[in-house]
Amino acid sequence: MTFEYERLVKERTSHRNRIKALLFAQGVRDFDPMARDRLERLAALPIPPRLKAELGRERRRLARIVADIAEIEAEMAASVVPCKKVNGETAASPIPSHEQAKAAQLYKLKSIGVHFSAVLAGEVYYRTFRNGRGVGQYIGLAPSPFQSGDRARDQGIAKAGNKRARKAMIELARLWRRYQPMSAISKWFGERVGDKKGRVKRIAIVAMARKLAVALWRYLETGLVPEGAVLKRA
Repeated sequence: MTFEYERLVKERTSHRNRIKALLFAQGVRDFDPMARDRLERLAALPIPPRLKAELGRERRRLARIVADIAEIEAEMAASVVPCKKVNGETAASPIPSHEQAKAAQLYKLKSIGVHFSAVLAGEVYYRTFRNGRGVGQYIGLAPSPFQSGDRARDQGIAKAGNKRARKAMIELARLWRRYQPMSAISKWFGERVGDKKGRVKRIAIVAMARKLAVALWRYLETGLVPEGAVLKRA
């Protein structure tokens, strides 16, 4: 289910960009295909009839994809949060019960939605790890040291782990900064990066993702909420 969700999200982005590109060529630079007044704005635009018809078809395709995404999100929510219902009925969980329990625990943390909960529970935390380093190695976020004779240096991150999990953790790290600004991990990132951009920021966000992955593993194993983090309101 999460694979289908990710594919549909990519398709949604593709259609949104297609609509924006068609209008940009006509000098319209501020049109939002997802805005509430998109239909009224599109009807009022002084553009050729054929282009308007094409945009209408793109919009209908986009609307269908948005509806499909909403349906899958409801199903994932029912999987992660059993009290959630789909079409008035409690949906059967499409993920195993032990993964569902971990996904539900992750979902309690602010900034972690049903998609990340399901992906991380199913891709990472269903496994047993001996320590935090094992978590980083499995995801592909662990440092890769190099030593030859008396020379020793860090070669950066070893990317030999679970690519899907690594991508999810890096995306989650960005969300964590936004919605958990008072957490120790977010503060660490701010102190390390400051107002720097580019390569420094990219490297730091990967390091933050590794710290977050380990903190979430400890949270699932011990129930200890990451320092400074908050839970969603009941």
